[in-house]
Amino acid sequence: MRTALVLALVFGALAALAACDQMASQPRDVVYGPSSLFRDGTAMQAPPDGAVARGDLATETVMSQRPPMSAALIARGRERYTIYCAICHDAAGYGDGEVPSRGYPHPPSFHIARLRQAPTRHFVDVITNGYGAMYAYRDRVLPADRWAIAAYIRALQLSQAAPAGQLAAADTASLGGAGGR
Repeated sequence: MRTALVLALVFGALAALAACDQMASQPRDVVYGPSSLFRDGTAMQAPPDGAVARGDLATETVMSQRPPMSAALIARGRERYTIYCAICHDAAGYGDGEVPSRGYPHPPSFHIARLRQAPTRHFVDVITNGYGAMYAYRDRVLPADRWAIAAYIRALQLSQAAPAGQLAAADTASLGGAGGR
């Protein structure tokens, strides 16, 4: 009798569980498919105006505020540039780094007119989102460091285009006619 009662309870529980298949067959919409839930008839909806993804507000705040130029900012930019950028762009920013020397596409020189005239924000955006063959560094380089790298790129541009007449006599003598590229 006791065994029959236990078996009846077990089979009853199994029957009840088999009838509870609601988790496996819930109603849902296909992402790009139609939906009767929304007025426009589509399942995928744009986020409301002003919506910011969780964790992005702090990043956007740093990205939107250009830090003041300072020696510390340029020093940090040089450090980060050496780590992340010089492998392709080379130490002076001409695009002759180690990676292109092995057959990969050469990045543009930072010293061409187009990039000399580009706003500093352009470099920050390229570091963030990538451009051409360069992939995005948004997950590798902190937002504040992107601004630092951009400041260092500006310093590189100035250093390679400084007229010799603006240099002190000792600096001109130390160049010894090398004068850069």
